Amino acid sequence: MRLPHVLLAMVLGAGIVTVPAAALASAPVSWAGPLSTRGRYIVDANGDRFKLKSGNWHGASGTWNGSGDVDDPANHHAGEKADQVPLGLDRAPIESIIDGFAELGVNSVRLPFSNQMIHDTQPVQLARNPQLSGKTPLQVYDAVVDRLTARGIAVILNNHTNTSRWCCGVDGNERWNTSQSVQQWQDDWLFMARRYRANKRVVGADLYNEVRRNVWDDPNWGWGDDHDWQLASQLVADRIQLEANPDLLIIVEGINWTGIPVDGFPHGRPTLEPVRNLSHTLIDSGKLVYSAHFYGYTGPNHSGATGMGETHDPRYQDLSPQEMRDVMYRQAFYVAAESGHFQAPLWISEFGVAGRENTDPKSRDWFNRFVDYLIQTDTDFAFWPLVGFHENRTGNGWALLHWDSAGNRMGVYDGDDWREPAWTRLINAPSRTGQVPSVERWNMLNLDHADFQQSRNVRALGDWDSGARKGVCPDGERLAGLSHTGNRGLCTSSEPVNGYVVVRDESYVDTDWASGYTKLQCPANSFLVGYAVKGAALDAALCGKTTSLGRNGRTVWFDRGDNRPSGNPGGDFAYGNYKGQCAQGEYVAGVAYTGRFGSRRTPDALLCRA
Repeated sequence: MRLPHVLLAMVLGAGIVTVPAAALASAPVSWAGPLSTRGRYIVDANGDRFKLKSGNWHGASGTWNGSGDVDDPANHHAGEKADQVPLGLDRAPIESIIDGFAELGVNSVRLPFSNQMIHDTQPVQLARNPQLSGKTPLQVYDAVVDRLTARGIAVILNNHTNTSRWCCGVDGNERWNTSQSVQQWQDDWLFMARRYRANKRVVGADLYNEVRRNVWDDPNWGWGDDHDWQLASQLVADRIQLEANPDLLIIVEGINWTGIPVDGFPHGRPTLEPVRNLSHTLIDSGKLVYSAHFYGYTGPNHSGATGMGETHDPRYQDLSPQEMRDVMYRQAFYVAAESGHFQAPLWISEFGVAGRENTDPKSRDWFNRFVDYLIQTDTDFAFWPLVGFHENRTGNGWALLHWDSAGNRMGVYDGDDWREPAWTRLINAPSRTGQVPSVERWNMLNLDHADFQQSRNVRALGDWDSGARKGVCPDGERLAGLSHTGNRGLCTSSEPVNGYVVVRDESYVDTDWASGYTKLQCPANSFLVGYAVKGAALDAALCGKTTSLGRNGRTVWFDRGDNRPSGNPGGDFAYGNYKGQCAQGEYVAGVAYTGRFGSRRTPDALLCRA
């Protein structure tokens, strides 16, 4: 018999000694919030690796299928009616459910909610938890957050749906703004982030679930319109950090689906592929986590449908082991494996498979292979779901823990669930632990559509170049590179600055390092941290003042091709455009352009000094 990660029973000879739940509840907590990131790893407040070994406790985002009487369990997914609160609270005491989580070995819970739930004032009745009966769904959610975190379990808030419906199809919840305004979505996030600000074990804001096509339109990544998920997630992240709760991890899931799932029409699952060329830059660096979902019955170009709506594209479970790894690396796993502006911890925030009653060899094989890949890559994860219903040990079967209407529990460790060896292998797998050193940060600046000033200090200065679009690196970073066209920039780690200088002319030029070109050069002992453009034309430079910088330098031209250090550190920050970049150990002291005929006054050369 395999034993769970956190033992509730110790085998002594032929007998079993049960450990009281009270002992489990009082177990010491070995981590301290808030969490942040260093390279590909999440770390706690002490700088120790905190691997998210999570599960999803769904229900507060809704279980109703969208038709029929909402009070009839038959109209809810798998007959599991949650009443907009975490599932199972009408069948088991909350402490018993959390005891089950501890037995499973999870250290964190992704806690979905809907925007509708936040505003619903109708009280719920929970006979197994009388202390929660009569409370609104949000008040029950509060109590769940309180008890999870009191037991040492980290909580990630997840905006799963607009309305309280089962996800995810063409259901009015395809995008963050399908059934509500962008303003309402942002305001709800500020409300939730502020609500739990004092609780440092509420560690993350998972911004939206499975962004996908509705009947008429696709989401996109970088177009600048109201379907642009990259822009929407960037803007709400900025507001959360500036206005609500800078301690939270900001978790961005890639695009789940675009196109019409019909053979012959373009369609697919972009996931995190677009991040390689257009990533997020947070105001408070060290808080970004990317996430993705993988299920065996879906595929890189397969929606997961069976029968009507099914295409002939392979599912993930149809791929060979190497094909599966190659596809998943391309779609998501590269963000943690490679260095660049896109690097961040990767959290597989949903994966799962049916348990006891599942006899499909393909889905079983896929699950085992996927678990092995998670172990091999030391990737953070969250199983879907933790909690479900059963009657006479029969039901939906996907959850790791099930309760019947009499309160009897069925779990993955009962001895008849084929997933138990894989789950035990995953939860107990060796992984990186202990202190994680700080690493060099890379971030990109993107002036495609508007200002992109990611410095708190500079935002406080006001408008330093009226009428121009301005890009500024986060505090503690400086510019390392610029693109010839496209208005993109690359930032890297640096010492703090003690003031700023706006440069609009050649007042500080001390040598003719780009003859015949207009040179915007920083004063001595300062480096470039930002730039301003009008249209495509460079208009001004923003320099950060520091002390004792070197004066020896070189000119890096990039008007006719890329000119970057070997290996292109920082990644491709301006795909399809020429880029210039100073070497590591150099700083950008100036940028040159020309206004001659045929030129658009775009950056042509950098002054790189040691």
